[in-house]
Amino acid sequence: MPATLTLSAAHRLLAVTLLGFASGLPLALTGQAMQAWLTADGIDLATIGFLSLVGLPYTFKFLWAPLMDRFDLPLLGRRRGWLVLTQLALAAALLALSAASPQASIRVFALLAVTVAFVSASQDVVVDAYRTDLLPARERGLGASLNVMGYRLAMIVSGGLALIWTDAAQGSGWDWPAVYRLMALLMAGAAFASATLLPRLSPLPPPADAGPVAAAGGHSAPQDLLGFAAVLAAVAVGVVLSDRYARPVAQALAGGWLESTALPAALQRRWIELIALLLGIGFTLPLAAWAARRARFVTLLDGLRNYFAQPGAAAFLLFIVLYKLGDAFAGSLMTPFLLKGMAYAPAEVGVVNKVIGLWLTIGGALLGGALMVGLGLWRALLAFGVLQMASNLGFWWLAVSGKGVLPGLVIPVFDWGFVSLATATPVDGGLLMVVAFENISGGMGTAAFVAFLMSLCNQRFTATQFALLSAFASVGRVWVGPLAGVLAETIGWPTFFVASTVAALPALAMLWWLRATVRALETPPRARGAVDD
Repeated sequence: MPATLTLSAAHRLLAVTLLGFASGLPLALTGQAMQAWLTADGIDLATIGFLSLVGLPYTFKFLWAPLMDRFDLPLLGRRRGWLVLTQLALAAALLALSAASPQASIRVFALLAVTVAFVSASQDVVVDAYRTDLLPARERGLGASLNVMGYRLAMIVSGGLALIWTDAAQGSGWDWPAVYRLMALLMAGAAFASATLLPRLSPLPPPADAGPVAAAGGHSAPQDLLGFAAVLAAVAVGVVLSDRYARPVAQALAGGWLESTALPAALQRRWIELIALLLGIGFTLPLAAWAARRARFVTLLDGLRNYFAQPGAAAFLLFIVLYKLGDAFAGSLMTPFLLKGMAYAPAEVGVVNKVIGLWLTIGGALLGGALMVGLGLWRALLAFGVLQMASNLGFWWLAVSGKGVLPGLVIPVFDWGFVSLATATPVDGGLLMVVAFENISGGMGTAAFVAFLMSLCNQRFTATQFALLSAFASVGRVWVGPLAGVLAETIGWPTFFVASTVAALPALAMLWWLRATVRALETPPRARGAVDD
């Protein structure tokens, strides 16, 4: 390979690594790091479970992703302008969240967290589209691995190091607002890097087929904006009506049965709230789809039409939901389980689950990318999916066996400037073993999964289609939170982790059924986006 091509490939791979870091940084700040903050503030477990719903924008981002396909911001070229804008907005939103107090006003805190999640989801739309347009097919596996590496490095910072920083006894003694202010500064730095270091994408050629929707009535920027406004209005109507009527309907449907059970009244209310939530979603999503068609939201409709034209499109969406479902179920309440259920110290959790564990995830992702070269896409998805499922049983074993079953080790005192331990920290051997297996297998599965999603996208609709696919992928991570919190309190931790293992089985069965269609994706059907080097 000529040296110039090698340098170009290195530039592309460095870019997706940096963007993986920028994408991963805010996720823990509305996920596991936020859970730790809420746990430290004494918020109850069921409320923490319901607050996982602040991640809802990750599941709905395909509704506004078409605007990022349709419009390019000036000066920085295709995709990069949106990257800089969303990263600066994230810095501002994190700064605002750092000034909030969960105990003083949980509603204000939740609203700001939703704002962070919305802007983070918007950044993810552009990062995913940029990466998919940037990488040629031969670089997808390695690019996905490096993207996961950057992503997990960011989670070491916003998840692992943050827990150590906030441990008053053994860490740096920071409070959570100080951590969030630092994360805001890092996002501002990411915006500068996006503006100055990323390769510039070439403009797309004129479309050969504008699609039936556009052909019937024209494809204009005002039409797309009107369509987006109609979808937003439909979602707002759905939310208002659901808020007013979903709970009474849920009470009528399930209240009598729940009252006949032995569940405490507080848990019965949580189940009613969960059923009401599902009813609201079942009403709002079809309403939004109807509004998009009526208002002729062309980029959204043509992007969806293009995706569903490929073989196995609908089945792929179900598989995408299921593939990470067991993993998401086990991980949805991991921090409360380790801190409250197992009574590990925050510094011990930070060192093992967030630092050592995430480094192992990076190793798993790189190993997965290397193994994919020989295994191919379908066999990699199957093998890594089996390992992901088996890793959930490790947490069942930990919940049953308790601490101290296996010999551990002691992390000595250290001070690296940006992170320190004030006293030597013992690490439980069972925790270390379980976290190691879970993170290595999870990293391998994620690398194969990201490469699979990239293989399904058409360049002209990359933002729309990848946002749709990744929104379905995030269903497990976001929607199992409310169920997980209620379920864990109802059935206990050991049975909860058995249920999370069983939840992984349908995806593996479906992958076997789709094996011929998935194998066909290993031959790239279309070219990736061109890059100006």
